[in-house]
Amino acid sequence: MVQIDKISLPDFPLLLAPMEDVSDPPFRAICKENGADLMYTEFISSEGLIRDAINCRRKLDIFEYERPVGIQIFGGDEDSLAMASKIVEVTNPDLLDINFGCPVKKVAGAGAGAGVLKDIDLMVRLTAACVKATNLPVTVKTRLGWDEDSKNIEEVAERLQDVGIKALAIHGRTRSQMYKGEADWTLIGKVKNNPRIKIPIFGNGDIDSPQKALEYKNRYGVDGVMIGRAAIGYPWIFREIKHFVQTGEVLPGPTVAERVAVCKQHLHGAIKWQNQRVGINEMRGRYANYLKGLPNIKEFKSRLVRLNEVEEVEEVLDEIFRTYQGFEIEHTPIELIDYHQNCPL
Repeated sequence: MVQIDKISLPDFPLLLAPMEDVSDPPFRAICKENGADLMYTEFISSEGLIRDAINCRRKLDIFEYERPVGIQIFGGDEDSLAMASKIVEVTNPDLLDINFGCPVKKVAGAGAGAGVLKDIDLMVRLTAACVKATNLPVTVKTRLGWDEDSKNIEEVAERLQDVGIKALAIHGRTRSQMYKGEADWTLIGKVKNNPRIKIPIFGNGDIDSPQKALEYKNRYGVDGVMIGRAAIGYPWIFREIKHFVQTGEVLPGPTVAERVAVCKQHLHGAIKWQNQRVGINEMRGRYANYLKGLPNIKEFKSRLVRLNEVEEVEEVLDEIFRTYQGFEIEHTPIELIDYHQNCPL
């Protein structure tokens, strides 16, 4: 069992990474059903929370069925992060996470997210401010360093543990790499195996199959893995990893019926969370990922993204089910998208 303060997680827990414009409540509900053990909200600007920005406040929405769930914030000012921590605490999540890993220019260039990797003393002060401001357990997600010449994650892990964080998730790339190249888990393993480190260490980056998850578990000794891009359009990755780690058997991929059912579930979840117009619009960018691998699916997708009524969308989804019923999609490692290119920031 893995402990984050008083939060008990199973052995080798699977975490859903916080992803802007992805990790919203409808998507989190689907990932939870498929085996995600701990999930995070989309990241929230500390300044936006303080200004009462409506988009930021909406991201605070969490539901009982999601627990344990963490709310993630970002910022580069101690007072703002401390105040945002107090606001977050009122919504009663299970933990508060600080984002020191977002590489997007709009965030990092403003001295937040991965931009804080340039100043480790500032990172420590920001973290300490959050720990002091809230009774929630505080965790951090970050990267190896700013660039190849400043991979300081070993120092960062020790110093953040010293000021009171309860767990650390590490993405195996620098900020300069963005999402290019292959994630390097060597330093993640060094952090985990540092005798000074007592908090759980979660690895993140390029987990695209159950086989790789188990391989990295055994090779680097991490307490669990955080999955981001591989879950986009493929929430079944959680159940497949769990089954493989426990049995050594590879589960068959989701059937066409499961894919269509998840499209409908996500659609209705998005509408319930917001409204019909916004929910239908937001789903237009999701169908392609859920239906990936079906031959000659382009015509159906082009129809789905033009529809404005729930009943019409469901009719097309039912037609997809009838057309492809019994078709088996080849089960291959998931193609990881360049999330930076698709991030709305």
